[in-house]
Amino acid sequence: MYNMDMLKEFINYLESNILSCPTKQLIDINCLGCGLQRSFVFLLKGDLTASFYMYPALVPMILMIGYLIIHILFKLKNGAKVLLYFYISNSILIIINYIIKF
Repeated sequence: MYNMDMLKEFINYLESNILSCPTKQLIDINCLGCGLQRSFVFLLKGDLTASFYMYPALVPMILMIGYLIIHILFKLKNGAKVLLYFYISNSILIIINYIIKF
């Protein structure tokens, strides 16, 4: 119960302190990262669908960071190559999402 209350407080804190995008403010155009924070909040709330629609690359990015940590700790044989594929696929996903939202 205590952990759930802490999580709810953390989510409320994040929702009330979402940073605004400088690119959006200055030139009124979304950047490649627009929606990432809100997507993370949806993910913390357990709404995977809303998180995916807001920023499709969030979960693959989290998986990539997790794999990176495992690769650093255990020196995986083909870890660098797998990370390269993660990076390329995440970059493509981010660009496609940007084009669709534009």
